[in-house]
Amino acid sequence: MADVTGSPAPTLKADPARPESASEILAVQPPVNGSIDRSEQPGRVGLLLMLAGLLVGAAIGLSFVANEQAQALIVWLLALLAMAGVFFLFALAIGAIQLSGSNARDDITRAIVDGGPDGALVVEDGGRLIYANASYLRLAGGDSFTNLAPVERIFVGSPEVSEAVYRLSQAARDGRPHTEEMRMAPPLGQVAGLTGERDFGWYRVSVRPLPRPRRAASLWTVADVTAERERQENVFQELQHAIDYLDHAPAGFLSISPTGTIVYMNATLAAWLGYDLASVGSGGLHLTEIAPSADVLIRTAGLPGEVRTDRFDLDLRRRNGHTVPVRLYHRVAFGKDGKPGASRTFVINRSAGADADEPQRAAEVRLARFLNNSPIAIATLDRNGRIARANASFTRLFGTAPLTSDEAELDGEGGTRAEPNLNDSVVDRTALEAGLNRAASGITEAEPIEVLLQGPGGRSARLWLSPADGGNEGEQADEAERVILYALDTTAQRQLEQQVAQAQKMNAVGQLAGGIAHDFNNVLQAIIGYSDLLLASHRPNDPAFQDIMQIKQNANRAAGLVRQLLAFSRRQTLRPEVMNVGESLSELTLLLKRLLGERVTLELKHGRDVWPVKADVNQFEQVIVNLAVNARDAMPDGGKLTIRTENVVDPGPQAATDGRGGPPAGDHVLIEVCDTGQGIPAELMEKIFEPFFTTKEIGKGTGLGLSTVFGIVKQSGGTIDVQSTVGRGTAFKIYLPRHIPVPEVAPTEAPALADGRSQDAGTKAAEPPPAPRRPATDHTGQGVILLVEDEDPVRAVNSRALSARGYTVLEAASGLEALAIVRDGEQPIDLVVSDVVMPEMDGPSLLREVRKHQPHLKVIFVSGYAEDAFRKNLPEGEAFNFLPKPFSLKQLVETVKKTMAD
Repeated sequence: MADVTGSPAPTLKADPARPESASEILAVQPPVNGSIDRSEQPGRVGLLLMLAGLLVGAAIGLSFVANEQAQALIVWLLALLAMAGVFFLFALAIGAIQLSGSNARDDITRAIVDGGPDGALVVEDGGRLIYANASYLRLAGGDSFTNLAPVERIFVGSPEVSEAVYRLSQAARDGRPHTEEMRMAPPLGQVAGLTGERDFGWYRVSVRPLPRPRRAASLWTVADVTAERERQENVFQELQHAIDYLDHAPAGFLSISPTGTIVYMNATLAAWLGYDLASVGSGGLHLTEIAPSADVLIRTAGLPGEVRTDRFDLDLRRRNGHTVPVRLYHRVAFGKDGKPGASRTFVINRSAGADADEPQRAAEVRLARFLNNSPIAIATLDRNGRIARANASFTRLFGTAPLTSDEAELDGEGGTRAEPNLNDSVVDRTALEAGLNRAASGITEAEPIEVLLQGPGGRSARLWLSPADGGNEGEQADEAERVILYALDTTAQRQLEQQVAQAQKMNAVGQLAGGIAHDFNNVLQAIIGYSDLLLASHRPNDPAFQDIMQIKQNANRAAGLVRQLLAFSRRQTLRPEVMNVGESLSELTLLLKRLLGERVTLELKHGRDVWPVKADVNQFEQVIVNLAVNARDAMPDGGKLTIRTENVVDPGPQAATDGRGGPPAGDHVLIEVCDTGQGIPAELMEKIFEPFFTTKEIGKGTGLGLSTVFGIVKQSGGTIDVQSTVGRGTAFKIYLPRHIPVPEVAPTEAPALADGRSQDAGTKAAEPPPAPRRPATDHTGQGVILLVEDEDPVRAVNSRALSARGYTVLEAASGLEALAIVRDGEQPIDLVVSDVVMPEMDGPSLLREVRKHQPHLKVIFVSGYAEDAFRKNLPEGEAFNFLPKPFSLKQLVETVKKTMAD
């Protein structure tokens, strides 16, 4: 056997304190590869002695048996031994039994470990060394177990090494694997100070438990990783050099993530922009901070697997707010899924310098700045619409950019990427192609072309196309740049025009509805009034009674349509009051369930502590009923209707300015009516609030349901938003302003009552309980009523109804006649019931004149217009009652009696 130096190794003796077996004596002989081993290898001598004992015992036993019987037994014994031998030979032949098989297998394993480059040491519990390969002997500097040191003794030195060895020893005692790397100075097996040798060495030391049937042991491995560490340090040093070269390159470099975050920026660019490199590390800056108008850098689209390079001339913003003109070479790689990765952007500073061609270069920079900072999209095209050059506004508007001359872009299948074409970005190509042909032919009259752009949002643009050569004969333009395009984004303008047109149309319909309401309500008032008179004179069993009822019902139906028109035009009379949305919806539950039917499930979700709102309760209920009926019709096969309420705090700057697409500014209460119906197609979404627009069959809808909802919500100061998905359902979101009650300021001093209490306290104490409601059947009364109405049929029927109840009625066909009756004063007048719109003198003018003669005279105004339409014509604080037309005679006499009783 050779030792670590190659000289013959002496025979190694085992521990003299322990007797050695023959196998151990063989085991401690150093093998040819230089490893040492004294692990136990127990033989099978016991089995051999047992077999010999059995044979001897059998021979002795046969000596006591008769010869005849002994011969038979001997034959049977020999036969048995012969059969066992035959089976042993067969088993040996097929490999089921191997002679010294375990030693043969161990030879392969031992050869691998003995010749391994890493040192291996096996230590039994108690610290007894039982195996060490040649690599460990070389590291530890020993050649026998007597002078071989364990790992804990060869790795000594600095506190860091001692701590690492302690952790390894602790892991060995606990029976768990552990690994440490430690630095030794000088390296193992080297004396410090030798010239030509390394000053230190790096070692990776590991320990792990070895599974053994008898006594536990641990395997220690020691690997010299100095070369590996040197390679890592070299790589790190080269990386540091590369970063240093990149940081101090004469050009800028940055990397932009798809979200606009600056992933990396070199020191040169940071210095140009006036930033500290340490403060602009990964995620320290956003693209909008250094280039507010360069969002096109993260909006360019590409094909799956494509590597795209674009060139941009734009201005970067320094930290102090000044700009620096640059040229960007912006490269982005797109994944197989089409998603872009972080960019590799090369930046060239184009600021003023000491170049010889400074005037020309400065002019070029100014021109590039004008073009790229212009809000107008500018590009040059060929006669077929292929894009040759374009500024940033063009890329931002059309979502495409021309190919650079030095790139070979590939699509996902390996073919050449097609040049971008303007025709692919518009919806209708006919007008664009005609304009391209005219401009390419040299026609200079550039007429604007309105086009719709591809993609969501309904974007549009206005284009101007002109020849690149200016239309001059003899001037040959480049075939790739025959046409100059100028384009403006008109999406916002078109949307505003549509909104203005829609508002004008709705206003016109509202004016029409309000204009006809007065005359139409007068007609309906006469029909309903005379129907009430006829019904009062006919019994229910009279054959004409049902005909009269049909007349009245249809008149009331017509009155309902007029009210819907007034609601749409926001000219109906509202009686706002502070209301709890949750309570109002709960009271509507039974009615809604009857309207929805059995196939539609109703679910109410009330928010917690919902704020109060101020609205007309009846009109609010009408809004919910209309939405519920529409939802029911949208779910012919059944579904679910959910009504949800919640508080919506002021969204601040993110508030929706037009009431569509989100909550408006201020605190609001949300009432959401959501169904699981068929949904509303996008092309119908803008028409759903138009009056008389309906998708239902003829005779099944008037088209005023949603227009009424829209008018009531708007007149109540709220907004309404619609979100719908075809096939999934529609959600109407109503936002009503939160009502904040204004606390009443108590007077500083109240006059004292006789008993010493203040007047306010006495009034509060003496305030009677609410009076019970008067029976509705008692409509009789006494007093003089001045009835002012320019429509003779209406005045006649109202006069008859009041006279029949016991009142004295003075009739006047105009405001002037009524004023003359008041001035005469022949009879004291208790109440004035006047129309609002009359020739010569309207109702508010009449009231002002009447107040000069009788300041406390009670007044009831009747009109087909909303109360707010004429209240502004009255003095502030003027008290009056209002009865909207058309009304029944019962409502008239009830209002008159209540007013006179107050």
